[in-house]
Amino acid sequence: MRARRALLAAMAGLLARPVAAQPNPSLPDPAQAPPPPVRLPSSPPPATPLPLARPVAIGGLLSMNGGGWRLAFEPGTESPTAAQRLGLLRLGGHLARETTGRITLWAEAAGNEDVSTTRRLSLRRGLAVRAGLVAGGLPETRVDIRALGRVEAGRDLVDILPMGATRG
Repeated sequence: MRARRALLAAMAGLLARPVAAQPNPSLPDPAQAPPPPVRLPSSPPPATPLPLARPVAIGGLLSMNGGGWRLAFEPGTESPTAAQRLGLLRLGGHLARETTGRITLWAEAAGNEDVSTTRRLSLRRGLAVRAGLVAGGLPETRVDIRALGRVEAGRDLVDILPMGATRG
């Protein structure tokens, strides 16, 4: 029992002694502390649309006061005319070069059909207009389609609105 007490006392003495730090030449210096984190704003700044360099006259498309273009359709049709398709090609190239941000297509369809039929018709028109713009060079990922179907005004059209433009 005495031997055990002596051993425990010796061990306690060893543990109580401070250990001198000896440099080890084989270990690299410790790394520097990382910089403090960057504080980001709680919300991103509002996007500023780039204005068009000049007004663009496109065949088959009507320029709107709010900064966009309007494509009129014949009642019941879902495809643009040949002149309108050519205009969409030119407009797609122009939008790809001159603007940034998203392009929104507001598609409407008139008629006395049920809501589902006019909504599908307006969607098909929006898809046809998007295909024309994409064929002209505008990336498909920049185009949003809003298929409104039948609205109170009862119009057959698709409005093409670059970022910052308004419907007129």
